[in-house]
Amino acid sequence: MKVEQIYTGCLAQGAYYIASEGEAVIIDPLREVTPYLEKARKDSARIKYVLETHFHADFVSGHLDLAAKTGATIVYGPQANPKFEAHIATDGEELHVGKLTIKVLHTPGHTLESTTYLLKNEEGKDYAIFSGDTLFLGDVGRPDLAQKASHLTQEELAGMLYDSLRNKIMPLADDIIVYPAHGAGSACGKSMMKETVDTLGNQRTRNYALRADMTREEFIAEVTDGLLPPPAYFPENVKMNKEGYESIDAVLSKGTQALSPEEFDTAANETGALILDTRAAQTFAKGFIPNAINIGIDGSFAPWVGALIPGVTHPILLIADEGREEEIVTRLARVGYDNTLGYLKGGFKAWLQAGKDVDTIDTISADEFAKRFSQSKLTIADVRKPSEYQAEHVEGAANTALDFLNEHLAEIPKEGEVYIHCASGYRSMIAASILKARGWNNLIEVAGGFKAIAATNVPKTDFVCSSNK
Repeated sequence: MKVEQIYTGCLAQGAYYIASEGEAVIIDPLREVTPYLEKARKDSARIKYVLETHFHADFVSGHLDLAAKTGATIVYGPQANPKFEAHIATDGEELHVGKLTIKVLHTPGHTLESTTYLLKNEEGKDYAIFSGDTLFLGDVGRPDLAQKASHLTQEELAGMLYDSLRNKIMPLADDIIVYPAHGAGSACGKSMMKETVDTLGNQRTRNYALRADMTREEFIAEVTDGLLPPPAYFPENVKMNKEGYESIDAVLSKGTQALSPEEFDTAANETGALILDTRAAQTFAKGFIPNAINIGIDGSFAPWVGALIPGVTHPILLIADEGREEEIVTRLARVGYDNTLGYLKGGFKAWLQAGKDVDTIDTISADEFAKRFSQSKLTIADVRKPSEYQAEHVEGAANTALDFLNEHLAEIPKEGEVYIHCASGYRSMIAASILKARGWNNLIEVAGGFKAIAATNVPKTDFVCSSNK
């Protein structure tokens, strides 16, 4: 028996590969399927099933491409209604992979079709659960994402989740391994642990939602408390996972077209494409194509794309470091952005050599910021999450979280200098580029963010430890 977690940090997502006696199963695969095909080929195994724990909201699954390339059967739990061929399993149904058995446990609450898969080893002993977004480490799946589609309230879905946990998962043995679909950093939960694998017994002691003495009413109140609005792209990804999408091969072929500066300029003007510059923040600040948006590839790239670029069908043109173009198109496709039209051949250097217009963003060090702070009153925009801001911030700074910047642009003054920072500089450059493209010409980004500012003598509020459940 082989059980392998394939964890993708930028999405905080776990897919799984299970193999036995020449047969394999993939659980919750990402869009690019080659890694799974290579694993099966190495093991001389046939991929028999692609198991989906639910219709994912935060990424586009690779189930359709994987099934098309291997002949594998796509499996969902009860109440799923995909628009493509799939096996809709019944609660308690058993699937066989080599000498292994996988039992289907219908665990609605995060969504109505949410399903946990219980793996039994060669001896028939319960070995592990693949809990999807039903049970995370330290948390459970948020119950508000499916309420519009199901016409249920988040409280009603939370009640279903309570029942699922108590009736299907908590009766299992303490030594059962828990393999969740997400870890810390995912927007599918509130307070997940940084670990990605644990035992059910340990979760009974560390996960607030599994308290033995917890009433249904307490569970509903705690699970629904403090939920932030989900990213705008979530419903679009659910639709793609449910109804289908273009093959990743076609998306890559279109998106990796190399365009000369003239072709790039023409495409931008004719299509209204968003110019997405994926270089490092400080490199971008020194020179970029006017109106380009900076979301660096070396960070939480795909989630920020999904949160900030309206509509997954919006055309995109890329600026990338040489050799990373296919990686970027792939990572865009992971969250449903399939309409990449190509990339600038030769990168920004080619644009400069063509003599075309460029723009810059003013950026200063934390020490220079401290000097200016001591000399006059500054207008400061802190674009970190509210929880980060509440824990500690520069005195007098206003909080406009990057997650929802598009809805709160009016909070950023257009008159006078505005000093903008996040925690380390990644998010603040994203924010600065968005504002610059929309007419803000008074921005000064603080390199290194709050981490660097905290090392200076700039006055800060008293630190308040956040109270995660």
